[in-house]
Amino acid sequence: MRRAPLLVLALALASQRAVALDDPAARTRTTVLDNGLRILTLEDPTTPVVSYQTWVDVGSGDEARWTGLAHLFEHMMFRGSKRVPGERRDALLRERGSRGNAYTSSDVTVYFEDTSAENLPLVIDLEAERFRNLVISPEVLDTERQVVLEERRMRTDDNPRGRMIEALLSLTFVAHPYRTPTIGWASDVEQVGVEPCLDFFRSYYAPNNVVISIAGDFDADDAIARIRERYGSWPRAADPPRNPTREPPQTGERRAVVHLPVRAPLVGVAWHAPPSGHPDGPALDVLSEILSSGRTSRLQRKLVYEEQQALSAYGGYWELRHAGLFYAGVGVRPGQDPSRSEALLFAEIERLRAAPPTAAELEKAKRGFEVSLLGSLGTSNALAGRNAEELLTFGRIRPLDERLARIREVTAQDVQRVAAGYLLPEKRSIVHVLPGNGNGANGGGAR
Repeated sequence: MRRAPLLVLALALASQRAVALDDPAARTRTTVLDNGLRILTLEDPTTPVVSYQTWVDVGSGDEARWTGLAHLFEHMMFRGSKRVPGERRDALLRERGSRGNAYTSSDVTVYFEDTSAENLPLVIDLEAERFRNLVISPEVLDTERQVVLEERRMRTDDNPRGRMIEALLSLTFVAHPYRTPTIGWASDVEQVGVEPCLDFFRSYYAPNNVVISIAGDFDADDAIARIRERYGSWPRAADPPRNPTREPPQTGERRAVVHLPVRAPLVGVAWHAPPSGHPDGPALDVLSEILSSGRTSRLQRKLVYEEQQALSAYGGYWELRHAGLFYAGVGVRPGQDPSRSEALLFAEIERLRAAPPTAAELEKAKRGFEVSLLGSLGTSNALAGRNAEELLTFGRIRPLDERLARIREVTAQDVQRVAAGYLLPEKRSIVHVLPGNGNGANGGGAR
């Protein structure tokens, strides 16, 4: 079995062998059509799979009046276009062994197809068809709203961790639309009509707000020519509206309790942190590794193994385009006191605020992050996704050498500094999910 070069490098790093870094992204070609559509092509012959991805620069963080629209459109995009019904599109791809899906985040909506080179022209044609001729009708909307509401019930309303995350976001962010769930509030999904959907589609699904990213074993010239033919007459739109809201400073600790029929309580904590690209990002990444990566990390060692207060303990730095969060969570053992777990968690935070990590902890964390970063880029899907995400977030594709260098430059004092600067007691938001009947629609005050 052939291994992608970055995966080989990750394995070499794990065994501490020196290997020269061959960054595939350095071979990425950027083409911009007259209508503003950006095309990223990365020819990579190490795998026979071609990943064709369409990144729309809109997520739940762009929503104003109606929450959940970005995610609702992700669903409607699979229902069919004027010339190709959804089931026909799926059959054409499935018969040829292609695998596709989509997802929505706070900042973007992404559609992808992983296929072979001979089927890439068909994928381009089908994607161009639905992006240019999507059917948005009351019937399609009503069907997909029910699908989304059922998804919300399964992943959030009936999921204790989903309810905790939703409550924690709405507690931490009081103004910015990052406080709303990507899937939307149920009342908005239930009531939104066709006209707001059409306005949303016209505003954001335009070529100057889209990036197509392709990676794998294919001919870039042929792909660009076909994209130009299929997408070139797609009319440019005005620059889409962006929510101007900025989150005000947090001036005190916030708490909420969610009562649900659970046996094992949950504790979730979040602190405001800087957005993607901030100079403190690498130190926060290393801090994440030290606190919660693996069995020997501080949170797992203390809460799960030594004190046996928790079934799980985790945390990390979550980068978003306009803001960030540092979060921690504890799955409390049945019968144990969640307040005790919370106290142990904060004691570990205070240890890092008071003193830097050991040299061994720092080296292990940095090496672990490097291996994870490089190992995550071992497929054509990951390479295409990296290129598009970097372009939309930073306006360029950051070289891996640059990212690795910034991680390697992090010192123990940097880790202590960001812990002391961001993880302040008066800046944290805390949610407890406790056993109860859960009849209150807002879960003890958290929407």
